Amino acid sequence: MPKPKSFTAWLKTQADQDNAIGDLAREVSRDPDWPSRKGLPGQRTYLDERGAIPAAMETLERAWTRYEQYKAAQDE
Repeated sequence: MPKPKSFTAWLKTQADQDNAIGDLAREVSRDPDWPSRKGLPGQRTYLDERGAIPAAMETLERAWTRYEQYKAAQDE
């Protein structure tokens, strides 16, 4: 069974979506400073420190929820 992708790797696969998660994925793909290995808390802090709007924070949370669903499906 293949190991699930990291959150950042998974998120980048969402870049073709025409929604807020796709927007976040495109932004992350272009951001060389994105804290890939910091997990959700570190990524929340990163966005907060850069003055992200509440909608961006909510999108990150939704993306994590979908990522967790992806990981659970990989474990089945």
